[in-house]
Amino acid sequence: MRKLTQSVVVLGLGLALLSGCSNMSAREQSTLTGGAIGAAGGAVIGNQFGNPVTGALIGGAAGAATGFFINRHNGSEE
Repeated sequence: MRKLTQSVVVLGLGLALLSGCSNMSAREQSTLTGGAIGAAGGAVIGNQFGNPVTGALIGGAAGAATGFFINRHNGSEE
């Protein structure tokens, strides 16, 4: 029963986060996506060195900056 409750909570949070992105500009979406991908990758790499939180923070910041600048370079505002 506990696994089912956890799954429902995670699914609900995921849907809430996705619906919150519907009013974002392309630049904001790109920045958020880059940050999320960077945080996930950073956590995996950080876990190999014994500190997934630091890895996620560094990866998230780098990913957000990358997503922002890629979108800016492509000239997409909306």
